[in-house]
Amino acid sequence: MAYSAHVDTFTRDSLPPPEAQPEFLFDLPELKFPERLNCSWPLLDQHVAEGRGGRVCIQAPNLRWTYADLQEKANRIANVLVKDLGVVPGNRVLLRAPNNPMMAACWFAVMKVGAVATATMPLLRAKELKHVISKAKVTHALCDLRLAEELKLAAAESPDPSSELRHIRWFNDASADGLEAAMAQHSAEFRNVDTARDDTCILAFTSGTTGQPKATMHFHRDVMASCVCWPPYVLRPTPDDIFMGTPPLAFTFGLGGLLLFPLAIGASTVLLEQGAPQDLVDAILKYKATILFTAPTSYRAIAAIAGPLRGSTLRKCVSAGEALPAATRALWKEATGIEMIDGIGATELMHIFISADERDALPGATGKVVPGYVACIMDDDGKPAKTGEIGKLAIKGPTGCRYLADERQASYVKNGWNYTGDAYALDAEGYYHYHSRTDDMIISAGYNIAGPEVEDALLRHPKVAECGVIGVPDEERGQVVKAIIVLRPGNDPTPETAKELQDYVKQSIAPYKYPRQVEFVAALPRTETGKLQRFRLRQHS
Repeated sequence: MAYSAHVDTFTRDSLPPPEAQPEFLFDLPELKFPERLNCSWPLLDQHVAEGRGGRVCIQAPNLRWTYADLQEKANRIANVLVKDLGVVPGNRVLLRAPNNPMMAACWFAVMKVGAVATATMPLLRAKELKHVISKAKVTHALCDLRLAEELKLAAAESPDPSSELRHIRWFNDASADGLEAAMAQHSAEFRNVDTARDDTCILAFTSGTTGQPKATMHFHRDVMASCVCWPPYVLRPTPDDIFMGTPPLAFTFGLGGLLLFPLAIGASTVLLEQGAPQDLVDAILKYKATILFTAPTSYRAIAAIAGPLRGSTLRKCVSAGEALPAATRALWKEATGIEMIDGIGATELMHIFISADERDALPGATGKVVPGYVACIMDDDGKPAKTGEIGKLAIKGPTGCRYLADERQASYVKNGWNYTGDAYALDAEGYYHYHSRTDDMIISAGYNIAGPEVEDALLRHPKVAECGVIGVPDEERGQVVKAIIVLRPGNDPTPETAKELQDYVKQSIAPYKYPRQVEFVAALPRTETGKLQRFRLRQHS
């Protein structure tokens, strides 16, 4: 490890021991990062230094910032952090806001001062924020004033003096006590802290699809590695592209797709606080967006009103965050003419590591391994599975899992591999086919049934808006398939409808896979990033 710039050594002291960490690979020339690296420089400051400060960087309703504008805001906030709030390198700074320009400026300010950005989803309540504050030992926060209530409750109820949140500054606040007023009192110049490439700069909390969220630790080099692997080799954006999407910046899918990737190449991004289907379609047309990032659920919801996007400026659509059903891919292409770019990533590895571009997309397959990474399908004995066999997906690359003080490190990292918790199969052409989460495989009367396959069949029926499929205990079969379904408006949740859907699945896929139990609900439990929380479905079944 290079000499750390951190004065507060909490994150470095809390790293898993080397033998518990995955093997890291830096084979690509682009991954040879210098020992001293602050990711704010290549993502922001270098553009200004090399004469690109006048390029548009961030747009939002009634706002348009250039790279020079964003640098100025970030520098002023950095001065507030250091001179007013006493932040030292290594402190954890909680960030809390919808996707907006000030949130981006605050993130860069935290990078500049050598602190650790701990971003939180806007919908988190005080109980969940308390967990973040305690786990990360957060002492400082920058928060959108509109989200103040829950953070105030969490800060007041913190039981651990060592993780007491002492300093909060509110932004998008017009008062004399707001962050903007403090920024006005400070210089627009700031010299970035000379951080090491392996200084932690992000504590990213997992979205909690399997219960208690875990804190993942990422270095400055991890941030830049995510920018030089998947984007140039699969997405292939240009500096003239305009990025847009729905995932929160607190989610690494959103941080990469809506901030890191556009800025890494001098492109621009549009940050929207509202991502409802009609809002998103209107914004794509208004801002002439060219690249869209969102989850499969969102694509399916937008498809019905996506007609105006056909022939628009939109040219690339990226799906990640959960498995992309083939039915949703087909629906989107029919509506817009655009073939989706699918990908699987993980908070533990920062971003996407298996994907295929729109030219090489294979319906039903996630894609191939992204340059910089290697993958292997492992059997139950930890040995490579045969081609076509379903096994556990294991990954190595320039990024990898480092949980903060969490015993689950041992189950995620084994023999140098990151085990993502996904069941995949590899075909003879090198495409990886998703089957389920490894804890979602349903075993019924000796048959292995992948829940997402049943979901995909159900989603093809015109009456189904959303669905989740789980296995529930059964004395005779061990488990049976249960479908929890949200119907499209105008359809009645009757036994006749349930039988119609069951018969439809029998005709679509192997009959033994049909859902023997059907429950109709008004909405499915999802994380704020759109992922279906199957553990909650199982808890209530």
